[in-house]
Amino acid sequence: MNPSNQKFFSPYTFNNGVQLKNRIIMAPMTNYSSNPDGTVSEEELAYYARRSKDVSMVITACTYVTPNGKGFHNEFAGDRDEMIPSLSQLAKTIQSQGAKAILQIFHGGRMCPPELVPHGDIVSASAVPAEVAGAKTPRALTETEVEEIVDAFGETARRAIEAGYDGVEIHGANGYLIQQFFSPHSNQRDDRFGGSVEKRMTFPLAIVEKITEVVKEHADDSFIVGYRFSPEEAETTGITMADTIKLVDTLAEKDLDYLHVSLQHFLSKARRGVEDVNKTRIDYLLETIDNRVPLIGVGSIYSAEDARKAFETGVPLLALGRELIIDPDWVQKVAEGREDEIVTEINKDKQEELVVPGPLWNVIMNTPGWFPGV
Repeated sequence: MNPSNQKFFSPYTFNNGVQLKNRIIMAPMTNYSSNPDGTVSEEELAYYARRSKDVSMVITACTYVTPNGKGFHNEFAGDRDEMIPSLSQLAKTIQSQGAKAILQIFHGGRMCPPELVPHGDIVSASAVPAEVAGAKTPRALTETEVEEIVDAFGETARRAIEAGYDGVEIHGANGYLIQQFFSPHSNQRDDRFGGSVEKRMTFPLAIVEKITEVVKEHADDSFIVGYRFSPEEAETTGITMADTIKLVDTLAEKDLDYLHVSLQHFLSKARRGVEDVNKTRIDYLLETIDNRVPLIGVGSIYSAEDARKAFETGVPLLALGRELIIDPDWVQKVAEGREDEIVTEINKDKQEELVVPGPLWNVIMNTPGWFPGV
């Protein structure tokens, strides 16, 4: 092994005492491949098994916490107890390969396709449509409904515990409901859930608190709870880096085991709300967190050299997403000193060899620019 890559393979211990065998994690990625009844498919199990051997932790694709939170076609369900056996199958598949299994839980809010939710009733923090073509105007949730969704996050965390997962990740990123409440673009409420940046944190923090309570009641200290966030929004009135710094500073004081930033490019720079636009978002985040909780970095890490540059920033953990679809043996190759053999563009003729479910493969092949080589 290249001595410069030793950092990748040193163990990492969370504040709760749980140890990861190395610093490389599989990032959560939607795969559009579950069964029509919301159970995990055989194709998905094979896909995860192929990628769970060498990483220390696998964060699954998101699962929805309420029927009106389903954000993707063929997404597996976590909104009812009947799904526990299916969820358990996925946890065991990941763990059998030697990785920790983390269930990502979410609500799609205004980003849910109307045909996937009961009566097409799309909901959000406020009646503000997303700035995308054809977006429907959602219905603003009542305070009671907001509280019910907070409880639903807690219930899905309980199901994850009963299904044998090592932890859950709260999906507060990528424009879904939790982010919709934090965003001044999508949250124009005048009750306790809207207004100032502090009030817009009310819903995300209520979910963190609820899940913390559930874990204390149903699990032990080894159960991991993480939170994923997006640092900025493209909309002029959307989340700025300054808003996110306040959120992250608050989250770092909560009973969370890690924070996970969602980035397209690891070394991307802040757009708005901070003085030094030449500083990367990762730099701002690490400075704000100040070692109180580990930050998982992510974003277009294809080669071992990309990973080395990422670790040089001081980020303790690194998630690989598209990279592990392109080359499921990425970690093994680096460990064995074969980093020059890492494949960095998807091979269009190797779907079967790469063990990628058909629906996910079709999306990749029909989305130019998402994956290198397409």
